[in-house]
Amino acid sequence: MAKVGLAAVAEAAGVSEATVSRVVNNPSVVASETRRVVEEAMRRVGYTRPTHGSLVLLVTPGIRDPFFAHLADRIAAALGPQGLRAVICSAPVGGTQELDFVTAMIDAGAVGVVFVSASNTLEEAEPAVHRLLTSRGIPFVCINGNFPGVPAPGLSTNDLMASELAVDHLWHLGHRRIGLAAGPVGNRPSELRVEGFIAALRMRGDDGPFHVVRHEYSIEGGISATTALLDDSPLTAIVAASDEIALGAVRAVRRRGLRVPEDISIVGYDDVYPLDYADPPLTSVRQPLERLAEAVVPVMTRLLKHRTVHRGELLFEPELIIRSSTSVPPTPSRRNDGHG
Repeated sequence: MAKVGLAAVAEAAGVSEATVSRVVNNPSVVASETRRVVEEAMRRVGYTRPTHGSLVLLVTPGIRDPFFAHLADRIAAALGPQGLRAVICSAPVGGTQELDFVTAMIDAGAVGVVFVSASNTLEEAEPAVHRLLTSRGIPFVCINGNFPGVPAPGLSTNDLMASELAVDHLWHLGHRRIGLAAGPVGNRPSELRVEGFIAALRMRGDDGPFHVVRHEYSIEGGISATTALLDDSPLTAIVAASDEIALGAVRAVRRRGLRVPEDISIVGYDDVYPLDYADPPLTSVRQPLERLAEAVVPVMTRLLKHRTVHRGELLFEPELIIRSSTSVPPTPSRRNDGHG
C-alpha cells in the first residue's frame, strides 16, 4: 500500500501543503482550529506522522569527491549533539533528482535542509527546490553559494581571496605567465575564482591576455584544461580550481615531457586529499572545512527555533598550504619545452 503524503492530507483538509507541513514540523505556529482540521484529515486519510526524530537533509553533488564527503561527515557529526540527525542525499547538481529527494524527505519528516555546494552553486538554479522549501516552511542553509535572489543564510569560502593567495604565492616566486584551469561556466564558486584570478593579476600590473580554460571538476577535466592551456601559451605556472583538476594538470604536464615544479608550478584548491603523498606533494589553497561544518549548526538550530539569523553570505578565509609542486620559474636556458 502506497504511503499517504502531505498532498493527500492537504486536499482532504482544504489547506495548502505548506500548512500541513507546519502542522507536522512546527505545530505551535499554526492556529488551533486549523491544526484541528489538519489533524482530523490526517486520521481520515491514514497519514502517519514521522517517528524518527528531527532529520536534517544534507544535499551534495556527490560523495565520491573527498571535499563533499568530508564536509557532509563533519556537518552530520556536529548536528548530532543538538538532537538532529543528518540524512545525506547525493544528487546531480541542478537535476530533477535533487527536487525528488527533497520532496520525499520533507514528506518523511525532515525539518531542515543544508545545501552543500549543490544546486545553490548554480547561477541559473532551477527555483523549484527553494520555492518548495519556502512554501512548506522548511528552513535551509547554503554552503558555497546562495540561490540567486533568495535571502537565505549562506556560509562560503572566500573564493576571491583563494585566487589572490594562489597568484600572490606564484608571483612572489617570480612567475609572470600564469594560467587558470577553472571549473565549469555557471558554477558560482568557479566564476568567483576566475574573477579573483584576473583581479589578482591586474592588481600586479598584468593587463592580459588572461589564460583561463574551463572544464569539469575532475582529473580528466584537469588534463583537458591543462592541455588546452599549454597549447595556447608557454606558461610557467597553473592555478587549478580544485585538487582533482590539479592532479590532472600534473599528468598533462608530464605527458608533454615537462616536470612539476621544475618547468611548471601547480597550485590546487580544497586541500582535502592527502596531498603530502602526491607526486610531487601538492601546494593547495585549503578551504576551512571544519569551520564551515561547525558554523552550520548554530544557524540551523536558530532557524528551527524561529529565531533571527543573518540572511546573506558569511565568508570564511582560506589558507595557502605550500608543498613541493611550486618553485621559481625556469630560466630560458634550462627550460624543457617537451620537444627534445
